Amino acid sequence: MMSIQTPAEGADTFPLPSRESDRGRGGENQTNSPVGADDTLLCVTTDIDTALAHSAEQDQNFASIHHATLFSRLKKILPQGALLQVKEDLAPYECDGLSAYRRIPLAVALPEDEAQVVAVMKACYEAGVPVVARGAGTGLSGGAMPHEQGLVLSLAKLKRIVRIDKYSRTAVVQPGVRNLAISEAAAPFGLYYAPDPSSQIACSIGGNVAENSGGVHCLKYGLTVHNVLRVRVVLADGDVVTLGSEALDSAGLDLLALFIGSEGLLGIATEVTVKLTPKPQFAQCILASFDDVRRAGDAVAAVIAAGIIPAGLEMMDQPATRAVEPFVKAGYDINAAAILLCESDGTKEEVGDEIARMKAVLEGCGATEIRVSQSEAERILFWAGRKAAFPAAGRVSPDYYCMDGTIPKRRLADMLIAITELEKKYGLRCMNVFHAGDGNLHPLILYDANVPGELERTEAFGAEILKLSVDFGGTITGEHGVGFEKINAMCEQFASDELRIFHGIKAAWDARGLLNPGKAVPSLHRCAEFGRMHVHGGQTAFPEIERL
Repeated sequence: MMSIQTPAEGADTFPLPSRESDRGRGGENQTNSPVGADDTLLCVTTDIDTALAHSAEQDQNFASIHHATLFSRLKKILPQGALLQVKEDLAPYECDGLSAYRRIPLAVALPEDEAQVVAVMKACYEAGVPVVARGAGTGLSGGAMPHEQGLVLSLAKLKRIVRIDKYSRTAVVQPGVRNLAISEAAAPFGLYYAPDPSSQIACSIGGNVAENSGGVHCLKYGLTVHNVLRVRVVLADGDVVTLGSEALDSAGLDLLALFIGSEGLLGIATEVTVKLTPKPQFAQCILASFDDVRRAGDAVAAVIAAGIIPAGLEMMDQPATRAVEPFVKAGYDINAAAILLCESDGTKEEVGDEIARMKAVLEGCGATEIRVSQSEAERILFWAGRKAAFPAAGRVSPDYYCMDGTIPKRRLADMLIAITELEKKYGLRCMNVFHAGDGNLHPLILYDANVPGELERTEAFGAEILKLSVDFGGTITGEHGVGFEKINAMCEQFASDELRIFHGIKAAWDARGLLNPGKAVPSLHRCAEFGRMHVHGGQTAFPEIERL
């Protein structure tokens, strides 16, 4: 694991973290070259100042770069046809799953192995060209939206499953491997990869690492960060480091956890070692109906308070079930104000006991109907409706905007009621699907981009949901990331001192600010301008930053 160490007692130097390129350029002696403690502090301080200078996001000017020289170099690195420059070829890369925001990049690189990724990164670093990494393009926060003066680095061709070890219950895969493909490959060994985002049929493991993706079963089995053991990372300058290990723990700071969810700001994953989980012997799912959203929300909190951790605990409101049911025919009660899906897995005895306990809690909370899946096919059908919520939204509306806040479970009903009021305020409809067990919200605001003003109203609607998430004691994202979409909302949640820490971390990995600039972490000046436009309770945000 790449780590930062303190000096030995009586010493005044720090051993540097190991990089593969250091070993290649001079062996172990160079890797452990001493740096004085004062010099190290000076370097870090300078890097933070540099990062803050670079953090003006789109104000940073990359237009003066000599692109022809870079493109000539990239053509020598990449196979024929693997550098796209024609506008028609670039158009498919103009956005990710959040299609409201689009940009055409200068070029798209399609490397086929790690060596080509390293060479591309070195070329871009030396040329000062920004790089935006891209997986399957299913992200929903604009995190893979291109930089107009930069290169999109697509990892789609790195799609090899390197090995599956049934004894250690691990899989080593390249970043372009689909989430579901890991489980398909592990199935003959009775294993699977637990995190299961709704897009798992298409999304890549590299993108899951970048966003720290979850899924309907993350309540029991954890997010990506809980299911990844090791990642090989290409840094901004092309050096390669390995974060984490296959051991139970690693020495030093937990840089693996820092990297997972960093949205392409710190490095490019080229190989991922994931945990595999034994398939449960048995599973059943409860489908519970409620005639009131507050009762449904209270039932979620009551299940957890009873000491039960379901394999999945999801909530859908009536607009969502009425959109999904004609599409999937999952057997949902479309007259219910809200439904809950509560799953238990394990041995038959464990499942039987847990299902009985959950039924008792749900009945006590006022469920109007409770059904328990009687076959594996019925259980899968219950879940098929939930996983089809996004495409179902596309059947009832020309466009939809998916939000991703997270709030305490006890505030779920409050949020649903508040969203109903916001629908009236903005004249827009909203379907709500929640990873209710961990408070992760996915309101789907329905709109028509062809109607003047509707996108702007939708954005304002979404911004209010994110602000409410913070006001309710939550956060602006649960699994989709900040990307471009929520960058102003970061100014709502974090103070300037906290943002400076984020910039300092970014500087330690990418001092020149070339990796995915303008995403995830806002500049302090952006927040100053945002604060000038948003005064809450008579207090202006970031008063210490000079306004332009």
